[in-house]
Amino acid sequence: MSNTVLIIPSRFGSTRLPGKPLRLIAGKPMIQHVYERAAESDFETILIATEDKKIQSCCEDFGATVCMTSDRHETGSDRLAEVAKIYDWSDDTIIVNLQGDEPLTPIANLYQVATNLANNPDASMATLATPILDAKQIVDPNVVKVVRDKNGMALYFSRASIPFQRDAGDDGHHYALRHIGIYAYRVSYLKAFAARETCQLENLEKLEQLRAMWHGARIHVAIAKEIPGQGVDTEEDLLAVEKVMLSSSSRYS
Repeated sequence: MSNTVLIIPSRFGSTRLPGKPLRLIAGKPMIQHVYERAAESDFETILIATEDKKIQSCCEDFGATVCMTSDRHETGSDRLAEVAKIYDWSDDTIIVNLQGDEPLTPIANLYQVATNLANNPDASMATLATPILDAKQIVDPNVVKVVRDKNGMALYFSRASIPFQRDAGDDGHHYALRHIGIYAYRVSYLKAFAARETCQLENLEKLEQLRAMWHGARIHVAIAKEIPGQGVDTEEDLLAVEKVMLSSSSRYS
């Protein structure tokens, strides 16, 4: 895609799964799987942004371009802002942020989030969501929920149950949306985001997009064209993703 780049932020430290990017899944480091899925696309530039020398060495071994960044970034978006500065990309360049723990992300969703941002000039960011079909997910704090307005703009993101089902007779979870951690930004906004202070909501929920909303940004949220595969946050997630990959060994070999 013209004037669009894809960056995979990858951090070694993880409270729930230390060394997560280098953990093996079906015989390959997880970060390699993420990069190989991204490489199936036609983005002009694909690179991995990290602060860790071990990740750098691993990624360069399988042929990825790596940008070394500061180890002081609190969020992936802050890390991407540094990459944009290093490469001196123009303000209208669109950056797609593919999380380094999402090895089963469909390529269609990467294109979708970039296109949605380009088509919504009043939005500062674009992201995706999917309907929650399992009622257990609405109360799972590891599943981030989002509520949006009639125009597809986010009203709020939370780890809590939103929208809240007040009446027991209502089948409320069918209105809930699970946020997918994939973003697109213009370089101009990414610079502004990184320069802004964190807010209490971001610190409480541990959701970086709440900083953007706190400072007045509009975030476009579309229903994903394809249901994404499971991300990796825990040991159980890693095993579940490996099971999927081993059952489709021709693709992930």
